[in-house]
Amino acid sequence: VIGHSNFSSIRATTCVFKGKWIYEVLISSQGLMQIGWCTLNCRFNQEEGVGDTPDSYAYDGNRVRKWNVTTTNYGKSWAAGDIVSCLIDLDEGNISFYLNGQCLGMAFSNIKMGPGVAYFPAISLSFKESVAFNFGSRPLRYPLYIEEYRPMQDPPTVDLIKAQKLLGYFKNVLSTQIDCQVKDIAVWQLHGEPTVLVTLAHIFNHFAPLMCKVYLVEDVLMKFLLSILEGGGSVEEHPLIQQILDMMWLLMEDYEVHECLKQLMMSLLRAYRFSPIIPDLGFQIHFLRLTAAVLKHEKSRKYLLNCFIVHYCYNSLTSGTFDVLRSVVFFYIKTPLRVKEAGLEELIPTTWWPSRFDKEGKVEPETKEESAEERMRRRAYERGCQRLKKRIEVVEELQVQILKLLLNNKDKGQGEASRYIFLNKFRKFLQENANHRGNLTVLCPPEYMVCFLHRLIAALRSYWDEGKGKMSSVITSEDAYIPPQLFYNGKVDYFDLQRLGGLLSHLRKTLRDDLASKANIIIDPAEIQANSMDDLDEDEDSNNSQRPFGAIAMGPALARPSWLSSPTLGRANRFLSTAAVSLMNPRRPPAPPEKVKLRSLNVEQRTEEDIEGSHGNDGLLLGRPPEEPEMLLAEKSLLEILDGIIMMYNLSVHQQLGKMVVVSDDVHEYAIALKDTEEKISRCPERRQDIMQELVKSQKVFAEKLNHLSRRLAWINATIYSKEKMLDVYWLLRVCIRTIEHADNTGSLFAFMPEFYLNVAMNSYSALKNYFSPSNCMEELPDYEQTLTRLASILAKHFADSRIIGTDIKDSLMQALASYVCYPQSLHAVECIPEEQRMAMMKNLLAPYEQRPWAQTNWILVRLWRGCGFGYRYTRLPHLLKTKPEDANLPSLQKPCPSLLLQRHMAELLNKDKEMAASFLNSVLNQLNWAFSEFIGMIQEIQQAAERPERNFVDTRQLKVCATCFDLSVSLLRVLEMTVTLVAEIFMDWSRPSAELLLRRLAQLLNQVLNRVTAERNLFDRVVNLRLPGLESVDHYPILVAVTGILVRILVDCDSHGVAKAAAVLLSDPCFQLHSIQHLLGGSEPSSDGVSQLPTEHKHFSLHAYTDYISPEEQQKVEKMLSFLTEESKQAAASTAPTSEEDLCPICYAHPISAIFRPCSHKSCKACINQHLMNNKDCFFCKATITGVDDYSKPAVP
Repeated sequence: VIGHSNFSSIRATTCVFKGKWIYEVLISSQGLMQIGWCTLNCRFNQEEGVGDTPDSYAYDGNRVRKWNVTTTNYGKSWAAGDIVSCLIDLDEGNISFYLNGQCLGMAFSNIKMGPGVAYFPAISLSFKESVAFNFGSRPLRYPLYIEEYRPMQDPPTVDLIKAQKLLGYFKNVLSTQIDCQVKDIAVWQLHGEPTVLVTLAHIFNHFAPLMCKVYLVEDVLMKFLLSILEGGGSVEEHPLIQQILDMMWLLMEDYEVHECLKQLMMSLLRAYRFSPIIPDLGFQIHFLRLTAAVLKHEKSRKYLLNCFIVHYCYNSLTSGTFDVLRSVVFFYIKTPLRVKEAGLEELIPTTWWPSRFDKEGKVEPETKEESAEERMRRRAYERGCQRLKKRIEVVEELQVQILKLLLNNKDKGQGEASRYIFLNKFRKFLQENANHRGNLTVLCPPEYMVCFLHRLIAALRSYWDEGKGKMSSVITSEDAYIPPQLFYNGKVDYFDLQRLGGLLSHLRKTLRDDLASKANIIIDPAEIQANSMDDLDEDEDSNNSQRPFGAIAMGPALARPSWLSSPTLGRANRFLSTAAVSLMNPRRPPAPPEKVKLRSLNVEQRTEEDIEGSHGNDGLLLGRPPEEPEMLLAEKSLLEILDGIIMMYNLSVHQQLGKMVVVSDDVHEYAIALKDTEEKISRCPERRQDIMQELVKSQKVFAEKLNHLSRRLAWINATIYSKEKMLDVYWLLRVCIRTIEHADNTGSLFAFMPEFYLNVAMNSYSALKNYFSPSNCMEELPDYEQTLTRLASILAKHFADSRIIGTDIKDSLMQALASYVCYPQSLHAVECIPEEQRMAMMKNLLAPYEQRPWAQTNWILVRLWRGCGFGYRYTRLPHLLKTKPEDANLPSLQKPCPSLLLQRHMAELLNKDKEMAASFLNSVLNQLNWAFSEFIGMIQEIQQAAERPERNFVDTRQLKVCATCFDLSVSLLRVLEMTVTLVAEIFMDWSRPSAELLLRRLAQLLNQVLNRVTAERNLFDRVVNLRLPGLESVDHYPILVAVTGILVRILVDCDSHGVAKAAAVLLSDPCFQLHSIQHLLGGSEPSSDGVSQLPTEHKHFSLHAYTDYISPEEQQKVEKMLSFLTEESKQAAASTAPTSEEDLCPICYAHPISAIFRPCSHKSCKACINQHLMNNKDCFFCKATITGVDDYSKPAVP
């Protein structure tokens, strides 16, 4: 039952009116539900459900309450996997509930009874909550025979007794001597005692029909098979189960075997998924061993893989469908929600958590100051974690064994090998999960996918390295990669997943010549012209070509023994015709050795030959380009499994790895809270016992919560974040890196690669770095630095790759590179890539901002500079130090690690390519003008909203955009500071094109920023003082220090000639105000007499207040700059001659006319026309195309 509305209700179709009755409910999700009983008169709606009306009674384990119009506390909280038993005693008028077999006490008494009153099982549940009812169609998990409570549906007592007797007979027969060593079924049957086989045929004649009923399969057959394995040992040590399955296939009708196997596996699946977790995981191990034993039987395994209903659903356990492959439940190890019931207190008696933190809340590494008690606790906790890990590894090993059985490709005696059936089902599984990423009811749960991925990696690598042992020339799994031809030869279906170059149909059109010349592949025109029709035709063909599993190729008839001449022994006779059972596999004609016509194959159409290849057919490796070396691999099918594993990681595994980190974060938060509480207790005065009691109570709560979380974290670390799981993710990262490198070598065919390969490369590195630490250190991984450098090379090369057209993947690459340069180790990896790639990367970063998304690019440049700029050595802004960061591991909160090498490359490029330098700086100045103007406009709106008398709330989105514009302005100013520092000639060498113009534009923008930020009681001050949430980063320091850094560089650090030019341009700008410069050192606006006064009441910003951030040398430079500008401004004021209005530029009215345009002869100042011509060639006034600009000087008056 699944909730499809806000609070939906449902009742059963059967009622009871006297006696004692019970039914069970399996809790699949632990949300809001009310479970119990109701009468026919109850009317429910979206607001009122079971327990909200007079004649309905319910138990709610989510809120731990009972309901009957009113509500009171009752019972215990339930969790997913729990069994709730609902009991009603209509002799005494009582209702009670049990949770996992434990009585919760009487819930209701004196309920309404009498003529016309009958009670129905009922439930109300919220949207997407789910449960499974068992009214007695299957054995109750917790039957109450002693108290004489009966299930709503009577068990098949007669059939049960009959099945038990038949099973007893069967056991007696099995106790006779049968040769168990002979593997061939036919030989074993012929050599068996005739009396034994005849007896078994008679038993199965009655026993087989009973085994089609789920109750009997679960209560009789499954218990019997489990009892065989109770002695322990490996599955191979119990051949009896294989013999029993042989006899079932021999002596039962096919439909009976099919139904019996289906019910058996469904029962095992339910039992494994919902069995309680005990310290040794005994229940899970028991059910997995039987599953492995059943799947070890070849014919049973192939039937389960090939013929079951293939529609996967998370709730398939309740719908009666089963598919071995898609029921990844078998490969999941659930996390216990109740630590005590799971026995973790016994396994991990001593708990531990970090207790040392720095100012920013980060865990400090263990030091020599660790006390002996802390050391003992930590080591005891680690020993407990190791005990838990070893027990979990037993379960994981069994799960890998099951997958290895499903991946067996040697069992071709009775048709297609298991692996190729698995591959087809696996691809469908991936397709359903890829096509329904937003539909949680269809998707495989991500926590299941994580476990499935790790088991599949273990099984895959085992088979891969087995092939290496047989053929020394085969590459090892450690060096595995996906050859690029899989992405375009049509052998593997990638559904509608995006390729790097766009849609597959588009790529086949545009790159058909490259496919023909490089890969000898010719695109079938039908593939391009009518993809949809081809799909329909192929689906129809595949349906027509499907063959029943039971299709057989009959071999020569075996001689019939005289003791089997009775016509009544049809079941015994059937074993003779099964000696040569095999599946018919249609073979495709071998591909022509020349050019191959490409046509995509549906999953159902592929055969083993299409995958593995044969003489003259490369299978999955068809279409190898000349740049790609020949890949030596024993089994090509492993490549497709590996490709599917990478796709799985992209679909949901990475997101789940990020979600599970929450437990570690909770431990961190509670540990900090406990430490703070203990410090408060130590400071609390003795006279305040009331406060002391509250603090001690809080300390106890935090300690109990930490005890629970630390044990739960141990489980999660063992199942998800262990060293072995980390190595799996690292292996995937390296596989993706090698795959991308090989695909990149194919040139234009690189565009066929699916985007998810790049995503997995970036995300797996992020997971290794952020999710697996601190329990496992990434630096200890083999060849860690080399892998880091290779990934850096990929990011540097492809973030601006023209072959990649998807905006999302481009943004992801840019963000990954931006994060990469924030950390010393990864930045060093970028510096270690070949110089040619480094120069190409920097050239792409310096491309004009107008032609592409530029914010991330600019941020990368800022990170390369951070630590070298004026007052730019901080990790967090000074005014934010007292606040705790939301996430101290964010890239933006890492310590500065500038790259002098990449700065040098930037200087070389800007010096060498003058045109690129001018274009780059012009775009930076344009974006700075836009970002700061937007910021000022937004803070005006925010200020107006704050001043209104009515209560107003500023939109949080608007606040976020405002803060973003401010951060962009600061980062753009820092890029300008870096450019001025590294290549001052761009502004100071006026022989370069646009140098003078760039300097004038720079001065203009600096003056505008200073005037807006430093004006007395201005808009910026008022908004900063509001301290609105979302505007935390907006403050005087970051933007004023960035501007100061630029001014100091052009007015102090340059040579005398350059300083003179810069001062002249700055002072000539009409927006220049000396008091804005004075404001940097705490000066105020001039008073009425023109003398600058020190602040009295209002506290001004001053660089002198930031001695921890600004060195004395930097302060001296600012003082020197202020003195210089003060003197220069006095001289400029004394020497400036008044200019008539007629001689001023008609565009800016700030500079005299100094240029005349050709051919229209209109005039302006040089600064205006040069800036205009950078983006437009038309005249300001007449729109004529300007062909040239000449100097203009006003003729002398005679």
